[in-house]
Amino acid sequence: MSRVITQEVARGLYKATRTAHVDADVAASFKVGDAIQARNVNPTGHTRLPRYIRGKQGVVAADHGIFQFADSLAHGGGKQPQHLYSVKFTAQELWGADAPAQDSLYIDLWDDYLEKMA
Repeated sequence: MSRVITQEVARGLYKATRTAHVDADVAASFKVGDAIQARNVNPTGHTRLPRYIRGKQGVVAADHGIFQFADSLAHGGGKQPQHLYSVKFTAQELWGADAPAQDSLYIDLWDDYLEKMA
């Protein structure tokens, strides 16, 4: 039974990813290994930029390719295709010096959420 559920979930995730993926020629703003900072913005309405990472520093771990920008879609602004990155944040960066030094969080973030470190 669990194998059937797992296959159904996998098919659903595959379909969701394929429908959000955009076949467009959009230049990447970042590459794997780049130091970034999550933008510290407070938009009205929908955003997938969690408050706890706003203004925090991380490192680009992977570039997933070009996807529809969920915030734009939620506000009727169209797909606004852009790169979606997996970004690594250390637990200490997010929650302070008392957080375990070996722990990290990876979160997927679009170009519009990120800034290059100076």
